[in-house]
Amino acid sequence: MIDKELELYYRNFRDMFVSEGWKQLQGDLQDNADVVNAIELVKDVQDLFFRKGQLAIIAGLLNLEAQIQLAEEDAIETAEGVH
Repeated sequence: MIDKELELYYRNFRDMFVSEGWKQLQGDLQDNADVVNAIELVKDVQDLFFRKGQLAIIAGLLNLEAQIQLAEEDAIETAEGVH
């Protein structure tokens, strides 16, 4: 069993992930990623690296749900002594 504070942390994320706001944000982020990833719009090398940074941040947010789920599973396994 993981401690209560960590359990609340993961529960709050799960609640957020099923909300309509989260789903809307995910759609907006995917749309933004498609625009930022359009290579024909890159002006120079500096712009390319800026877009690369934008895509890294967007990818982190798009993958947040999976990352939190894996972290929670790992915390539960560790607490149960499975590792």
